Amino acid sequence: MTKIHFTAMPTSDALHIWNGSADAYGLPPERFVSDGDGNPCRHCLGYIARGEPALLLAYRPFPSPQAFAETGPIFLHAEPCARYAAEEHLPPNLDSPDYIVRGYDYADRIVYGSGKVTPTGDIIARANDLLEQPRIAYLHVRSARNNCYHCRIDRRA
Repeated sequence: MTKIHFTAMPTSDALHIWNGSADAYGLPPERFVSDGDGNPCRHCLGYIARGEPALLLAYRPFPSPQAFAETGPIFLHAEPCARYAAEEHLPPNLDSPDYIVRGYDYADRIVYGSGKVTPTGDIIARANDLLEQPRIAYLHVRSARNNCYHCRIDRRA
């Protein structure tokens, strides 16, 4: 069985935003105060608490633009937070009933047939199965309702 780990948004990407840079569309992040309902931070993989300042921005979790490099909305704490470290455990922001789990190859392209709406309790088993396929380099976990990026799943070295 492949050992997996959940990978949060790289700290370098978060610092880019926290230091005042533009998002993936060249726009400044939108600042708002979290209502505590459904604002998962992609860096700490926890929720932004009610009353905390938050950012909404366009994020592209790929190394470069290309046809399969989806860009979409994410939330981020407005102030720096610690990056998710318990990589072998299902992150706390994955608490919906299900998610899309989809594989990407070594050229950062979707591996057709790998995407599936997966019950949350089955994500680890599905990830292990997908990462047994040599052509799959990594996985994305995305919202089953809105396709928003949540985190990446990699093979554990």
